[in-house]
Amino acid sequence: MESWTAPFLEYLKSERNYSPATGVSYGKDLAEFQEFLEADDAAASWKTVSAADVREWMIFLLDGQHLTAASVNRKLSALRTFYKYLRRMGWADVNPMEKVVAPKKKRPLPYFVREAEMDRLLELTREDRSFKGIRNRLILMMFYETGVRRAELLGMTDASVDLVARQVKVTGKRNTQRIVPFGDELEAEIRAYLDARKEALGSVDFPTFFVGEKGEAMSKGRVAKIVKDNLSMVTTIKKRSPHVLRHSFATAMLNNSADLTSIQKLLGHESVATTEVYTHVSFEELKNEYKNAHPRK
Repeated sequence: MESWTAPFLEYLKSERNYSPATGVSYGKDLAEFQEFLEADDAAASWKTVSAADVREWMIFLLDGQHLTAASVNRKLSALRTFYKYLRRMGWADVNPMEKVVAPKKKRPLPYFVREAEMDRLLELTREDRSFKGIRNRLILMMFYETGVRRAELLGMTDASVDLVARQVKVTGKRNTQRIVPFGDELEAEIRAYLDARKEALGSVDFPTFFVGEKGEAMSKGRVAKIVKDNLSMVTTIKKRSPHVLRHSFATAMLNNSADLTSIQKLLGHESVATTEVYTHVSFEELKNEYKNAHPRK
């Protein structure tokens, strides 16, 4: 069975531009399913897999290994993509995944920071005009005012930022690129950062737009800590990550009457269905406002 999975994983990497991490996860999921099949039938093959086999695996994962519906759905996604590949290559006559219904999962509402809290945070961070202080404040603003992902922010170079057009080019999932506009406030803070970086580190070719105190590219953990430490000053929400600021961007846009499709494009979501979760966040906010303000609540 491994003779079919190896070219599939190479196909994901070279033709579909899947990330290395996704390829590793898919390979692990397929290996686990293969092990499950061979425990019952040593002669099992990908061509003989039925929808019933997949359903039995789902039950094993849910009841036997106590995985969440979200985790099982992720594993099923690997199988779905794999069988589409097998059908495309003509290696499988049928796709058993067409008759498999994924377990339903309750989608949690994303954490976000309220607009008033972000205003307070940006006011608190205004005073520190050292290179480090300006950089950290800009990182917060870049997340909040453009909605970029952490990997997208870390992948920015000086060429990614166009101050004349007031836009930033980011490379998202599967190497897809998009343009995100920004306004006066962010432009001013970017210029302040570039001046501070030049004064602190000189005029050299930096590996990325955001750099450390020695001019090195910043790590994921370092950016996460900057965000967490700063958000801790204004909010007590459980999660205080860069992705929370991405959620905060989308929620603020929606609360200020932005079109859902426009938000989808700015966030780089493939489907508007992914963006629709923010309508639920806004509705929860609306309910809270009603409970707090209405005399007959």
